[in-house]
Amino acid sequence: MRSFPGAVADTDDADYVVVGAPLDISTTYQPGTRFGPDRMRQLARSFEDYDHHTGAQFTDLGVADAGDVRPGDDAAEYLTFLTGDIRDRAPAVPLLLGGEHTVSIAGIRATDPDVVVSLDAHLDLRDSFAGNPYSHATVMHHALDVAEEVVVLGARAGSESEWDRATDPEVTVVEPSAVADWEPDFEDQDVYLTVDIDAADPSVAPGTGTLEPFGLDAATMRSVVRSVAPGAVGFDVVEVNDRDDGQAAVLGAKLLRSFVFAHAEG
Repeated sequence: MRSFPGAVADTDDADYVVVGAPLDISTTYQPGTRFGPDRMRQLARSFEDYDHHTGAQFTDLGVADAGDVRPGDDAAEYLTFLTGDIRDRAPAVPLLLGGEHTVSIAGIRATDPDVVVSLDAHLDLRDSFAGNPYSHATVMHHALDVAEEVVVLGARAGSESEWDRATDPEVTVVEPSAVADWEPDFEDQDVYLTVDIDAADPSVAPGTGTLEPFGLDAATMRSVVRSVAPGAVGFDVVEVNDRDDGQAAVLGAKLLRSFVFAHAEG
């Protein structure tokens, strides 16, 4: 098994545990998210161990890689199993590598946050899509079954009913042009941070299932990850596929490392 580079800790003693979740069932345009976890591990091999923002070495931060939790063809059953797997690894902070965005439901259920922050091009507030209640387009709908609030950063696409739902008090949407000025304000609240790689503009990360122009640049996404990380109880990067030359995977892998460095420091 290829491990995430620098994840050298033993899984029983780790402070952070990488878990691959290569679910690829409900993708509505370009499939391939089953390759996302391994692709991010592979592309991370080029990174330096040292982080100049924090002065830390990644290999010193207690990160382990538990490998992939392989899915079957029943998403609900898989989410139940994946939720249990993540819970069993507590108190280690889960670092989930998707896989389609549906896998975030397991991360959210396992960590039981007060707030879910999602970097995403799409609102994902549908209660079902194409008759599927566990479509990748339903993640924030499920998140509200657990968390008190969801914040979607970079959203620029959704159905009319989703935009209506986004006006509810428990939902905050920050459109792409305002994300750079957004600052988290979650005093004494546990936060789960999910990064759908399609939050990035397709020119930055074309290797994803549902491309949406007019998105975020990589530096803005890193800034969000670093600002949210200190109060986070879990993290994931999802919707990376194999339809580019590695741009999406290398961005996802770098954001995971940025999260760990900032979380460990803060």
